[in-house]
Amino acid sequence: MEKISNGALAAPLIGQVKEKEMTKTNWKEWFELAIPLISAGITIAADQLVKRNIRQNHVSHDWLTWLMVLAIVVYGVFLAWSFASEDVKKRIIYGAPFYAVLFQLLNGLNLVTAKFALIPVIYFPAPDRIFQVFFSDTKVLLSCIAYSYSLLAISWVLGVALGIATGAWLGFSRKASYWLWPFIRAIGPIPPVAWIPLALVIFPTMYSGSVFLLVLSIWFPTASLTFSGIVNVNKSYFEVAETLGASKWYQVFHVAIPAAMPDIFMGVFTGTCLSFVVLITAEMMGAKYGLGWYVNWQKEMMAYSNVYAGLILIAGSFCLFMSLLMRLKEHLMVWQKGVIR
Repeated sequence: MEKISNGALAAPLIGQVKEKEMTKTNWKEWFELAIPLISAGITIAADQLVKRNIRQNHVSHDWLTWLMVLAIVVYGVFLAWSFASEDVKKRIIYGAPFYAVLFQLLNGLNLVTAKFALIPVIYFPAPDRIFQVFFSDTKVLLSCIAYSYSLLAISWVLGVALGIATGAWLGFSRKASYWLWPFIRAIGPIPPVAWIPLALVIFPTMYSGSVFLLVLSIWFPTASLTFSGIVNVNKSYFEVAETLGASKWYQVFHVAIPAAMPDIFMGVFTGTCLSFVVLITAEMMGAKYGLGWYVNWQKEMMAYSNVYAGLILIAGSFCLFMSLLMRLKEHLMVWQKGVIR
């Protein structure tokens, strides 16, 4: 009887403790979810209440405030979605501190430049002047993006295809690795931008010369790491495939390349990073369009707000391209997900 009475008395207390813990957790989640909204509100208040410095040129609209309002609307949509999806809520809670800090970085930059002009105005324009460029130079920027991406897409496909083919050839042919690999190893590490004078002489147009430089920048890392990956594939895989009657080409496409895929993607990632550097450099040298040409053109005109807008587009383009490449890697190498962790 005593045990039963003690258990009966303890049950309500346990329930109260659990209820308090759940309430505390809910308040913590609500606070974490609200941090970006508070941060965006502070940025809007500072932009509207603090007077603009007379040395900073005025803009047609309060672009920073509008950007923060747009961020609040988008965040609100995802926040509403989080009530129906626990996975979305976890992602929002995970990213909330980052977005809050990002909004405050914009706020700090706006105060330092637009409001107090603590740094040279000509070289460090206000954020709203940079955002205005995206609307005033929309057609030119879209043309530059189309030019740069068309150039990069053609070169990337050719560079990756030639790199994988070269690496597979070196990995499967002893004669090729004996005669060609020393030359490739000697020529490959030369920075692709060092070939610009030769490309200008050999190729009839700057576009074709740029394609050559980009293909070269992607080809060497992809070829060398594909070669390394195929050489290091476990020999028992080929023995089993040969025992089962697999042909040489079957072993290449269904054994060697899939097994060497981590090394291949490492080479592709390296070549892609290098190709962006080469792309911007080549466009600065003599192209008539492209993001690199736009940045160089605006720099010569001392229009640094346009320069920063171009740099933002370059960074955004690179992040988008690398994200798509990462998605492709996850799709092709789904078997590797979670192996390292």
